[in-house]
Amino acid sequence: MTSPQEPGQLLNELAEIMDKLRSPAGCPWDREQDHLSLRPYLIEEAYEVLEAIQLGDPHKLAEELGDLLLQVVFHAQIAKENGTFDLAEPLRQIVAKMRRRHPHVFADVHVNSSAEVMHNWEAIKAKERSGEPSTSLLARVPRNMPSLLQAYKVQEKAAQVGFDWDDIHGAWSKVEEEQQELLEAVRAEDTAKISEELGDLLFAIVNVARFLQVEPETALLSTVIKFRHRFAYIEQQAQAAGRSLEDYTLEELDQWWNEAKNLSAELD
Repeated sequence: MTSPQEPGQLLNELAEIMDKLRSPAGCPWDREQDHLSLRPYLIEEAYEVLEAIQLGDPHKLAEELGDLLLQVVFHAQIAKENGTFDLAEPLRQIVAKMRRRHPHVFADVHVNSSAEVMHNWEAIKAKERSGEPSTSLLARVPRNMPSLLQAYKVQEKAAQVGFDWDDIHGAWSKVEEEQQELLEAVRAEDTAKISEELGDLLFAIVNVARFLQVEPETALLSTVIKFRHRFAYIEQQAQAAGRSLEDYTLEELDQWWNEAKNLSAELD
């Protein structure tokens, strides 16, 4: 698996490939892209990296990280053509930031725990932004983040200034309150209210996840992957029997579901 080339050489080669693809002699599709048109691919590649991590597949992870890196190089090439920056600039910025944000490694600051590391990290970030115009505490949470992750982040920011429950019991009580309000909206058959209350319930559950130190986006992704695997087992059993899924009762499908669940437990 070890390449005879250094990572820097390979990064330069990838940048040269992208430069060629964007040239008049290159690829028509690549030449047509801009920062905006590439947004869906950046999100897609990031999620494929997450899936590879969830699957515990190192070969797939290496492949997907390469695809994600390609998006970075692609955007840098477009920026270079626009005369704004080149690939070296984001590399320079992240190297400087990592050194600056880790004074306990690259300077003489002493820490005793990861909690202190995070406290210092936030303090350094605040100092870096001290000269910037004042904005909302939540302004730095991107609005186009996935909803679960965005909810987690805005709650985290609010908690930093004390806008938070004293402990997880308050968060649990809020879940129960929101669940009751959703049930009332369902009984009233109020479609708009149902949507609102369901959102409130999900937001409250995210708060519980935060107290449990579980990142909800990743947790839900893990469950989705698990569902996909078990449902694929059901499809395989139906296909082996030569019948369509629609020909089976829910009880029969559920039996295969439980078989898949037991198989997963054995593999674990």
